[in-house]
Amino acid sequence: MVLGTVVVVVVVVAGVGAAVQLTRKVPAPEVVLAVPSSLRTVPSPPGGPIPWPTQGEAAMAVPGVVSFPAVGSGQPVPIASIAKLMTALVLLADHPLSPGEQGPAIPVTAQDVATYNTDLALAESVVPVTAGEQLSELQAIEAMLVPSADNIADLVAAWDAGTEAAFVAKMNAMAQSFGLTSLRFADASGLSAQTVGTATDVMGLGERAMANPVIRSVVAMPSVVLPGLSKPAPTYDFDLFADGIVGIKTGSDGPAGGCFAFAADVTVDGKATLAYGAVLGQTSTPSSLDKAMTVTLGMVKGLDRVLGGVRLLAPAEPVGTLRTTWGGSVPVSTAKGLDLVAAPGERPTLHFVPRSSRPLGDRVAVGTVVGTLRVGVNGATTTLPVVADGSVGGPTLGWRLLRT
Repeated sequence: MVLGTVVVVVVVVAGVGAAVQLTRKVPAPEVVLAVPSSLRTVPSPPGGPIPWPTQGEAAMAVPGVVSFPAVGSGQPVPIASIAKLMTALVLLADHPLSPGEQGPAIPVTAQDVATYNTDLALAESVVPVTAGEQLSELQAIEAMLVPSADNIADLVAAWDAGTEAAFVAKMNAMAQSFGLTSLRFADASGLSAQTVGTATDVMGLGERAMANPVIRSVVAMPSVVLPGLSKPAPTYDFDLFADGIVGIKTGSDGPAGGCFAFAADVTVDGKATLAYGAVLGQTSTPSSLDKAMTVTLGMVKGLDRVLGGVRLLAPAEPVGTLRTTWGGSVPVSTAKGLDLVAAPGERPTLHFVPRSSRPLGDRVAVGTVVGTLRVGVNGATTTLPVVADGSVGGPTLGWRLLRT
C-alpha cells in the first residue's frame, strides 16, 4: 500500500507539473533588427557626392530640408566685402525702405571724397563721388552690394551713426541678436582682417540679408547705373544666374582670399525654394575670387543631385528577423521603401516599436504587421510598417513540457 501511494503521488505531481508547463504563458516572438548599410549611413546620390573645397571653409543648407556639416576649421576667418551685407542690414534697420523707394538723400562730404581718393590709390573697389552731391539710400546700397564700393560703406556708416566706430558697434550688436556669434566686425567695408566669421555664420548672414526684399532685389542685379560712372558698374558675382545662383555677395583680398556668400534657386519635391551657402578662404592664381566662384558652382550642382533624393530602403527589403524562443524564425521587411533627401554620410536614428494594440501570439501568419520602424533624418521621423515575410508556427507539445 505504501508503494502504491507513492506511485499515485508521483503521478499526481507529474500531472500537476505538466499542467503547469502547458498553461504557462508562451513568450511573444521578438524582432531583431539587421538593417542594410544604406539605412545606417545615408549614401551619396547618383552622380557622386558634393565636391566640397579642399581649402578654407564652406557651409551649405536648404532651410527646412537638408543641412550639411560645415567643412574646414570652423574658426572665424576674414570675410572681406561680405561684411557689406551687415552694413546694408543695419542701414535698412535704421532707415527702412520698401521695394521701389529711393529713401533719404545722403550728402557727400569732402571727407568722403578724401576716403575715395585713398581707397582708389590702394586699388580698392570704389565708386567716384563729388563733394556736395547726394546719393539716395537705395543708390548707396546698390553701390555697396553690386560693384562692392568700399568708400560708400564708409560713407553710409558715418552718415547713419556719426562715426564708423559707432556704426560698427551696431553691426556687432545685430550679429549677436541674430545668434551669429562668430561674426565680429571691425569696419563697415570688410577691408579689415579683423572683420571675421565662420562659413556657417556667413551663410546665416546671407539668409538674413535675402529676407530683406530690397537687398534681395539689389544682389540679383548684374550691373547698376550710379552717379559718377560713365557706364553701368558690373557685379563681382560672376556666377549670377548660373545653375540657379541669385546672389548674394562676394569678397576678396589678401587676408581673406576669395569668399562668396551665395543663394541659389532649387526645387524640392516640385516646389521652388532657396539654398544658402558660404565659401571662405579660397586661394588660387591668378584669381582667388574665381576659385571661390568655381567651388560654389560645384557645390550647387552637387546639391541638385542630393535634392534628387536617395534610396535608403527598397520595398520589401529585409530589415531583421522575427524569432521565437522555441526556435522558429522568419525574415521581416518594410511594407514600403524609403526615398528621401538627406545629407550623404548622415546617420539616421533607428527605433523599432513592437505592435502594441494586439500583441503577437505564438503563431504569426505571413504578411502580419509585427511593428513599425521609425527612421529619423534631418530632424524628421518616417514611420515604416514592418511585416513578417513568412509564417511562424506555435511551440510543440514537447517544447512546452520541457522548457525551463
